[in-house]
Amino acid sequence: MSRFVPLSIPNFEGNERKYVDDAIDQGWVSTGGAYITKLEEKLAEFLHTDNVAACQSGTAALHLSMVEAGVRPGDVVLVPPLTFIAAVNPVKYQFATPVFIDCDGSFCMDPVKLQAFCESECSFDGSQLRYNNQAVKAIVVVHVFGNMADMAAIMDIAKKYNLKVIEDATEALGSKYIDGPLAGKYAGTIGDFGCYSFNGNKIITTGGGGAVTANDTKVVDHIRYLSTQAKDDVHYYIHNEVGYNYRMTNIQAALGVAQMEELPEFICRKQANYQLYRELFEGFELGKLIGFREDTYSNMWFYSLEIDCDKVKGTMREIITALEQCGVQTRAIWGLINEQVPYKDEVTYKLEKAPYYAERILNLPSSTQITKEEIEYVAAQVKKVLGEFAHG
Repeated sequence: MSRFVPLSIPNFEGNERKYVDDAIDQGWVSTGGAYITKLEEKLAEFLHTDNVAACQSGTAALHLSMVEAGVRPGDVVLVPPLTFIAAVNPVKYQFATPVFIDCDGSFCMDPVKLQAFCESECSFDGSQLRYNNQAVKAIVVVHVFGNMADMAAIMDIAKKYNLKVIEDATEALGSKYIDGPLAGKYAGTIGDFGCYSFNGNKIITTGGGGAVTANDTKVVDHIRYLSTQAKDDVHYYIHNEVGYNYRMTNIQAALGVAQMEELPEFICRKQANYQLYRELFEGFELGKLIGFREDTYSNMWFYSLEIDCDKVKGTMREIITALEQCGVQTRAIWGLINEQVPYKDEVTYKLEKAPYYAERILNLPSSTQITKEEIEYVAAQVKKVLGEFAHG
């Protein structure tokens, strides 16, 4: 195999080495240092929000949001089935109960089914929504692959039933509404909490790392406090709450500051690469490229091809393996969370589109440094392999 096109790899074209070396030279490499504050300020400025707390991962951001939202043992949290499992695991960390709500055509939570569940399956006394006599506390909304959920509708439902909204924007840094009542609002700044990830495959990376914001700057301050083990006295190590070792390190933040300088360029490349893929797959009878919500400006982080399973007879694993042999790294969307061992006994509500997409979505290489020639090669190999499975 002479050629290899990876799925999604980090891009270090800017000041990453300079800033990391500076952090090392200063001796600030752990959970204190100027780069952490600088990254928080850069994120807040970019997102047009007042306060951001940098933390160890997107999962940590989600867990801290869950804690701050008041989710307690026995409570119910409404969650998506078609996403990375980290969006739902913090519900279990709090010993709460997830209920899985179906997605719509954007892969994001379907507000129609969300409303139907609250209306027909729950009781509401004007203050507290209950399902099977358990308090429903929150909704976890994931902006899948940079495609934003219908937040106007979801926020109306949340307000009606007094529910906290935790936005998982871990894949959607830079996505925003450009039309409608939420025009100008970025993913992660609409709900009560917004969570971001800087894992190695995300649009910007700090190696690991994440961040969290909220609609109340004091809440973000408290989240930051919890992320540093809830330390109240730096001399005598007094702790008045249970805290977590969830703070981002200064080394990670140094990478992040450099990556933030490149974020606008990275988004432009993602968008241009998506448009090229769209042109190359136009009219392809064995699959179609999934679009992004029209009233949004998306970071277009990940590209999804919906395979026509009526024509293509190979399994997704067989297709992915065949493409690997051609030097093209792809992946399936995800296994449904409600079908995973820790969640197989949990309640689901009218899951139709999530299982449909779980069987049909192939994700294509989407690195910001992928070349035009590589995209053309990927499209050609995908067409060839799907053609072989269609006629084999």
